[in-house]
Amino acid sequence: MTDLPHRPASFTCHNGGKAPLPFSPAEYASRLAALRGIMAEAELPAVLLTSMHNIAYYSGFLHCSFGRPFGLVVTPYAATVVAANIDAGQPWRRSHGEAVIYTDWARDNFWRAVAGLTGGARRIGIEGDHLTLAQAAKLAGFLGAPERVDIAPAAMAARMAKSPEEIALIREGARVADLGGWAIRDAIRPGTREIDVAMAGRDAMELEIARAFPDAEYRDSWVWFQSGINTDGAHNPLTARRLDPGDILSLNAFPMISGYYTALERTLFLGEPDAASLRHWRANVATHELGLSLIRPGISCAAICAELNRFLAGEGLLGYRSFGYGHSFGMLSHYYGREAGLELREDIDTVLEPGMVVSMEPMLWVPEGTPGAGGYREHDILVVTETGAENITGFPYGPEANVVAV
Repeated sequence: MTDLPHRPASFTCHNGGKAPLPFSPAEYASRLAALRGIMAEAELPAVLLTSMHNIAYYSGFLHCSFGRPFGLVVTPYAATVVAANIDAGQPWRRSHGEAVIYTDWARDNFWRAVAGLTGGARRIGIEGDHLTLAQAAKLAGFLGAPERVDIAPAAMAARMAKSPEEIALIREGARVADLGGWAIRDAIRPGTREIDVAMAGRDAMELEIARAFPDAEYRDSWVWFQSGINTDGAHNPLTARRLDPGDILSLNAFPMISGYYTALERTLFLGEPDAASLRHWRANVATHELGLSLIRPGISCAAICAELNRFLAGEGLLGYRSFGYGHSFGMLSHYYGREAGLELREDIDTVLEPGMVVSMEPMLWVPEGTPGAGGYREHDILVVTETGAENITGFPYGPEANVVAV
């Protein structure tokens, strides 16, 4: 058998020039400075980030794992993406700092590359909510069993307050979601399938993202459009169910711009709702409007929940409440990322501050066999300001706006 030529475990290749990133070099430098502040406080000479959201947040590169590990090694002087050879020069082109490519000629070349970048550090920061048991064992084996320090909570807290550049991008996402909402509404008619309505909204959003962001990469924008019994879950996927007059409908448009998620969610009816449905819908709208009025600096997530729970209890509908009342926005998606410390839930004591961006999205789920059965939800995005909050969602809500004539 002929011997194979030498094949490196890793290498660098600057294939082409740097591409425009979602944010300015100064923005990424500011984020890395904040992370290095966390490192200094914890006396960490190196951090290994392994989640999609943190790699993208600190480097600009949003990877496609497909079962392969990716990472970002940050030291006091460098930030280096560790990416798979299958992606060639794209990780370097699409990242703020450097990039090392690991090959798959031998298993675990990812960890050999990480070991070379961490320089024998005896303490290393990791994401405890992302590093699996299997990968943690490999980290210990290849890096000489350094002490691991979980920096995920501190990194999450640093992401919760948005910069002006982030807020500008999120604002654009909300605008695109509104456009998707109108395309969805225009496609609603009896006999149309859920998936056909959804595709109209997705296409409208992707076309607008490509127009407004000509230098971006395009991926992951989607629509969930549910009807009838399919409205009971907020994350129910699309089906080929055809719309019938009298159906409750749920419009959910999710444009993704460079890893940044925004959302528009609305209840609609195809034809006039019955009395029970109208009561539930109006109650959820009232909950939504109360929630909008509560969002301001200085109030905690738990306090917002307490007020909304009291309101729904007074209406006799608290038992129909489905999930928390809202969450943070930024670098997140339905399959990666979440700023769990900024969710509007009873067990979250985080106090809202200017620069945070949150949703207000109450939902009532009324089970089948109960008058007015279905899932009712409205969703707006708010930027917390010095004196209150700015609602950046423009699509109308409620029975006066969203009963679609048959």
